[in-house]
Amino acid sequence: MNAIIHTDHGPLTVEFFEKDAPNTVANFVKLARNGFYTNLNFHRVIPDFVVQGGCPNGTGAGGPGYNIDCELQGDNQYHDRGVLSMAHAGRNTGGSQFFIVLSRDHTAHLDGNHTCFGKVTDGLDLVEKIVGGDGFRVEVVD
Repeated sequence: MNAIIHTDHGPLTVEFFEKDAPNTVANFVKLARNGFYTNLNFHRVIPDFVVQGGCPNGTGAGGPGYNIDCELQGDNQYHDRGVLSMAHAGRNTGGSQFFIVLSRDHTAHLDGNHTCFGKVTDGLDLVEKIVGGDGFRVEVVD
C-alpha cells in the first residue's frame, strides 16, 4: 500500500512499512481515508532535520483525540532521509502528527524512540522546498 502526499510543491509518493509498523500504518491510512489529512499544513520545518505536519489546528499541539503505541522493532526503524515517522510528546503518545526526515546527519537519536512507518520513494527533492505553513493532503493508493 502506498500514499501520495499532495504538497504545495507537488506530489510525494510514499511506500509504507506495513511489516515493521502495522498499527501505525493502519492509523495513518484510517485518518487519511477519513479526510483528517485534508487541507492541513506543515507547521514545523527545521532545515537539515525534519518537516512536520498532521496537527489539525496547525500549531503542533493537536491530534486525533487518542494516542497510539510506538512500534520500534523491525528492519526499517532508522531515520534516514525521506523516512516518515510519528511525532509524539513522549513514548506511546503519537496520534496524527508525523514528520519527514530531511537528513540522516542529525536524526540518529530518533532511532528507537519514534516509529518509522514509511518512506518517500518519489518526489523527495520537493520536500526540501517545503516551508512552514505550506499545505498538504494525503491520498491512500491501494
